[in-house]
Amino acid sequence: MSNQFQRFIKRYRNHKMAVISFYLLVLLTLFAFIGPLFISFTPYEITNDFLVSPSWTHILGTDVIGRDIFARLLQGMRISITVGILSTLLATTLAVILGSLAGYFGGWVDRIIMRIIEIVMSFPYILLILVFGLIFQPGMWSIIIILGFVNWPSGARLIRGSILAIKEKEYIQASQIAKMPSTYILFKELLPNAIAPILVFSSNIMAYSIIDEAALSFLGMGVQLPDASLGNMLNQTQSISVLTLQPWVWLPPGIAIVLLVLSMNFIGDGLRDALDPESLQN
Repeated sequence: MSNQFQRFIKRYRNHKMAVISFYLLVLLTLFAFIGPLFISFTPYEITNDFLVSPSWTHILGTDVIGRDIFARLLQGMRISITVGILSTLLATTLAVILGSLAGYFGGWVDRIIMRIIEIVMSFPYILLILVFGLIFQPGMWSIIIILGFVNWPSGARLIRGSILAIKEKEYIQASQIAKMPSTYILFKELLPNAIAPILVFSSNIMAYSIIDEAALSFLGMGVQLPDASLGNMLNQTQSISVLTLQPWVWLPPGIAIVLLVLSMNFIGDGLRDALDPESLQN
């Protein structure tokens, strides 16, 4: 490992909450994807046990129609993590490509891309998500596309700013004077030095995506029944009697959302501190 990477690891390890959050996120991911191999119920199986409290048979109890909450929680977490990862990849890819082009080439390329960003960001964020949620057919893949589309503009503007700053460095100007190909300058010199804002942006967007997926599913515009989502699991707990007398129905998905989002936020904080140029020189 290079000295810079070793310093990055050291700085990240000094951020205790970021380290704990990283291991917690890995644990939750393994729990969500491997857990179904060790349980006897499926998320779709309806039993004769309606609103049964946690027991040895049903670890987290059952919901209003007799489905095992533990099995549905695992499926909901898998969907949330999948949506978070894929929508973040989509948003980050668009942000990196368009932000880099705008920052490096400038001129009419920059003006066109910035006008697109301004148009998208001129709409209230939640309103934009709800409108697209009504237009597209509800489902996991629709949510991924929607969140990827509405989240890239802020990242593109951030990356554009980083590229503009890095482009003024002497080694970049030397490469331009030497007539190096634009692809070489972009992918070998500019983007590697803009990795810090890209990683921080990605971690933040993944947290937002998990919350947004849960919100859309809660409103009935996301993952549809009988598939389980952390959001539509909460949707079925709007009864006062369920909220007050059967907390095992809504506590597991609520806690899962909190843990996933907090983990990503703390990881983002750790990445931001560890990738700070001044801290890496210490």
